[in-house]
Amino acid sequence: MKKEILIKKSLKLRQQTFNEFIRKGEAHLGGSFSMIEILIYIFEIQKKKIDKFILSKAHASFPLCILLRSKGLKPKITTHLEIDEKNGINCTTGSLGHGLPISVGMAFARKKYNRKGRIICLMSDGECQEGTTWESLLIASKHQLDNLIVVIDYNKIQALSKLEDALPLKKLENKIKSFNCNCIKIKNGHSFNSINDAFKKIKYNNRPNVLIANTIKSKGIKEFENDPVWHARKISNSDIDIAKKRLKL
Repeated sequence: MKKEILIKKSLKLRQQTFNEFIRKGEAHLGGSFSMIEILIYIFEIQKKKIDKFILSKAHASFPLCILLRSKGLKPKITTHLEIDEKNGINCTTGSLGHGLPISVGMAFARKKYNRKGRIICLMSDGECQEGTTWESLLIASKHQLDNLIVVIDYNKIQALSKLEDALPLKKLENKIKSFNCNCIKIKNGHSFNSINDAFKKIKYNNRPNVLIANTIKSKGIKEFENDPVWHARKISNSDIDIAKKRLKL
């Protein structure tokens, strides 16, 4: 699929997601918009039918549900996800930090029973502050789960503060490598070339693969970018005017 088509799909998904925020009266806009290109790339280029996708950062679930609906499925559009496998929601994720442990369990089961297919988990950087994340990577490494692909949405903002102010994640790449995982940086998580280059570096060498995607919170609406307030807030009329201009609504 051509890059230009992926870019158009990303804009459309942002437009649809913003309209859904208005309709629902709530907006986890920052984390939803930071992962749009990653989500589009995974579903349009990378994910095969045999693979399973887990969205661990489920407060950003609107764009995933909308994308699944565009593919003929009918997931409920909700802030936190409840398992609905027939509609592409492979596990319940609401409390952050749970998606990766579940993904590791799925990957382990497939490995143990020689079942094909990968488990792709998209998680937030804030989740990397949690003990379950590092326990899960230790388990994944011990059991040589090279069928596990973890993508970290590294937008450097968690909830209403910056990572640096809350609990810094300095040298995240080195930390991940020390857990015997393949670690690959995505220089620009909004560039399809950059995302594609990183996915090409994935190795199936009996180690889990972790991709760190450098992204921008609220990407696509310049006035909202890198502002922690957009983790979750209601949208005002003035916000709508700004978004309509930036998203070409």
